[in-house]
Amino acid sequence: MRRSCLVLVALIVLCNCLKAQSVQLTVNTAGNQKINKEIYGHFAEHLGRCIYDGFWVDEKMNVPKQGRIRMDVVNALKKIKLPLLRWPGGCFADQYHWSDGIGPVEKRPKTVNSNWGMVSEDNSFGTHEFLQLCDLIGCEPYIAGNMGSGTPQEMSNWIEYLNFNGQSALADLRRKNGHDKPYNVAYWGVGNESWGCGGDMTPEYYTDNYKQYAAFCKNYPGAPLKKVASGANSEDYNWTEVCMKNIHPWQMWGISMHYYTVVGNWEKKGSATEFNEEGYFKGMKNCLHIEDLINKHSAIMDKYDPQKKVALAVDEWGIWTDAEPGTNPAFLYQQNSLRDALVAASSLNIFNNHCDRVKMANLAQTVNVLQALILTDKEKMLLTPTYHVFDLYKVHQDATLLPLNFTSPDYTFGSEKIPAINASASKDASGAIHITLVNIDPTKKITVNTSFGGANLNSSEAQIVTSGKFTDINTFDQPNKVKAASFSDFKKNGNQLSVNMPPMSVVLVTLK
Repeated sequence: MRRSCLVLVALIVLCNCLKAQSVQLTVNTAGNQKINKEIYGHFAEHLGRCIYDGFWVDEKMNVPKQGRIRMDVVNALKKIKLPLLRWPGGCFADQYHWSDGIGPVEKRPKTVNSNWGMVSEDNSFGTHEFLQLCDLIGCEPYIAGNMGSGTPQEMSNWIEYLNFNGQSALADLRRKNGHDKPYNVAYWGVGNESWGCGGDMTPEYYTDNYKQYAAFCKNYPGAPLKKVASGANSEDYNWTEVCMKNIHPWQMWGISMHYYTVVGNWEKKGSATEFNEEGYFKGMKNCLHIEDLINKHSAIMDKYDPQKKVALAVDEWGIWTDAEPGTNPAFLYQQNSLRDALVAASSLNIFNNHCDRVKMANLAQTVNVLQALILTDKEKMLLTPTYHVFDLYKVHQDATLLPLNFTSPDYTFGSEKIPAINASASKDASGAIHITLVNIDPTKKITVNTSFGGANLNSSEAQIVTSGKFTDINTFDQPNKVKAASFSDFKKNGNQLSVNMPPMSVVLVTLK
């Protein structure tokens, strides 16, 4: 009898565990919000080996090149339909004087990159080179203007140089430097991190400066500007309050917010590759915190802009760890693990679900810096786990958001817990439905049972990004350890879909 009771108790516990590992998810197929493709933007700063040795290489390097632009990097970014690239910074933007980077390369002055390692900047990669890079990728440029050490006149001149199609000294100089037609650059950041490296300003001082700069940022014929105010650092809600109160919505296209996932503290952020489950859990918990920030900053914006005309631009985000041992710590070179892929996928799901306010986001940074998509070593190049997430998620660009309703089981570590499942869904112009699912639990398979209402869905296919350990990375010796693969552990029955999510996995299901 005692043995039978023990068996019964064991069965009850097992049943409860199985029940806890199942999610009921409903997709509303009548969405009306667009997921701006600019949410899938990226960031390239003059920092470490992002520009130099990343995009811009020695002319003698034996790789396919357009001038000195590395084409295998370009082609990888074209594949994921990179929509927007932010440049030249970052902190570098507020010490950058654009006139140093135009004209004959041999006549450009050498300057000091005082933010990132006190290294020499030869200015061989400047405005024309950046815009050529954007043209090769097929993406929109997003230029961060210099408010910290520049002047309104300097930024005004840069815009005229790039966007004016008539006769003027600056437009003629652009033509002399090889580009007859205007570039018509729309996205302009008015300062960067003005609360910190961009000038240590108070929000009141910044908003007065913003209005002065913005007044001289002119809309030339055929080139209306989308001006982005330098917004808050993480939980600085007062900064958003003051900016929204003092700057009229019609004076800006968007306001930025910066947030980095840090596992430890700013002095010792934690290793990119050597961490245990505690480091994994903290990384995922801190990643998910970005939704709290978006909710609170959006609520402040709603007070002054209830029609949501001003975009929240999360134009710096991603996981920031300690630099790899043996590398220059000022160059911020870090490896990229499966944990980082889950951080990227979860963040993108959050951005998608808040696309009524979040209209732009820029992962930091594209090549060889922070949560990079691509790492290079001389002629070698590899795609990181994060790259493969962006490759899956490109289906959401400019698609219609489909709202979801579900309650996630918890991933528990010690006395703390976070949602194990996150997701977003969209419908593209062809009518195909795409749902991206993330299971961050490192040990449990979770079944997601999904209902699509009255949608008429005939075919389905799926892809997955996962690996055996959350510390798994791609290396130049083993570049394909973590990558996207075909996935078949799901069933479709009419308008019902059941997906068996492995631990630590990102799954894209497409239904037509």
